[in-house]
Amino acid sequence: MKFDSPLFDKIRVKRTRAEPAPRAVSPCEWPTCEKSGTHKAPKGRGREGQYWRYCLEHVRAYNANYNYFAGLSDDDVISYQKDAITGHRPTWRMGMNASRRAGGGPAGPSSGEGAGFTWHDPFQFIEGSASGESPQPQAAEGRTIRNAERKAFEELGLEIDATAVEIKARFKLLVKRHHPDSHGGDRAYEDRLRAVIQAYNYLKAVGFC
Repeated sequence: MKFDSPLFDKIRVKRTRAEPAPRAVSPCEWPTCEKSGTHKAPKGRGREGQYWRYCLEHVRAYNANYNYFAGLSDDDVISYQKDAITGHRPTWRMGMNASRRAGGGPAGPSSGEGAGFTWHDPFQFIEGSASGESPQPQAAEGRTIRNAERKAFEELGLEIDATAVEIKARFKLLVKRHHPDSHGGDRAYEDRLRAVIQAYNYLKAVGFC
């Protein structure tokens, strides 16, 4: 083939891509450490999305003592866990709309779309009892919840209509979370663990799971 052949004009040579420049690695943020910070570690509650940069050795040391709930009381931890069930979104009881909360009578539209609709509430889910008082909380199967049972549900961070499967799953999660082995042998959460076990055993004894 001649060098002045028109075929040379049709030849396409694939361009070689330049190798990407190596990404700079931040130094380890552990005091006096001069290694590269190749691993991320969360900075903690209230600083979600922020991380420390540590080397492998120090990220292991940091994670061994990391506690998201450090500084919170047991009641605050229980409240947080209970709110986590609904994704920390506000919830209201059935029938507790703006009109009901303002003392304007039974829940339901009074004007606009849906006005004039006759409310029929045979189970008193919306209007409460005939005397105007809220009915006693009841489980899904219709049984009345006693104070001891309600406290046991609160101890596990569950609503009273939780199923047996939800109760067992929650119990396993809390036992794993508060067991000393999960905290490097720290026994500071033994009282919380004991309360969780007692609450679960009580609900199991009365037939909830």
